[in-house]
Amino acid sequence: MIVVATDDFALYHAAVGELRERGATFTTVEPGADLPDRAEVVVSAAEDGVSYAGEGVDHVTTTAADARAGVEEALGVLRGADERLVVGVDPGDRPGVAVLSGDTVVAAFHVPLSEVVGVVREQVADEPDALVRVGDGDRLRSARVVNDLEDATVELVDETGTTPSLGAGAAAKGIADVLAAVNIARREGDRVETRDVEPTPGEIQRVKNESRERSDGEVTVDADLARRVALGDVTMDEALAAYDARGEGADGSRDSGE
Repeated sequence: MIVVATDDFALYHAAVGELRERGATFTTVEPGADLPDRAEVVVSAAEDGVSYAGEGVDHVTTTAADARAGVEEALGVLRGADERLVVGVDPGDRPGVAVLSGDTVVAAFHVPLSEVVGVVREQVADEPDALVRVGDGDRLRSARVVNDLEDATVELVDETGTTPSLGAGAAAKGIADVLAAVNIARREGDRVETRDVEPTPGEIQRVKNESRERSDGEVTVDADLARRVALGDVTMDEALAAYDARGEGADGSRDSGE
């Protein structure tokens, strides 16, 4: 059990809020007071000036501003660093998702982008100190995953070199994406809560080109719809349907160019 023992009002409320949000078992005591028999980790501020050496517990000192990290450290102690659940995501049109407990891969998925967040949430639902690591290679798709996981602890990972080369007999659909997700899960990243990106002109043009290909040359969506597709706000099918229903481009005429 975690014990919050601090006179720092801001830290107390921040730590208790983080613990409640994660469904963790905890209690609170005054700094220096006797600890409950079930106590395993104490969270306090350095300014509390208390020491729990010799009491058989771990001691985490933190601040109100870093309460989330302090709580995660405490939860990690409870579970053991080698057993923490880490989910790796290799973003793409059909991302690879790998779930690791320590060094062991316990689950793997290869699903459409629209299903990734649901899969990740299901995997971390009962793991209060779970960590999600998302590859940064596909800017727009990784941003969509990060921004939709606002209730999870997320790191953005440099995914350079995480996709393996596949030898003979290993070319099953999606296996490279899943293996990349495993490598991403094992690589430390930078903690993020959101990832703000704006589609480049080239990315918007690629969406417009794709819309023309998907419609057999009949339609090229306008820049506004292309931007929304690039950001993941709508699918290409939804954009084509919306464009067709409107019957015209943003300039008042059907856009047949690129």
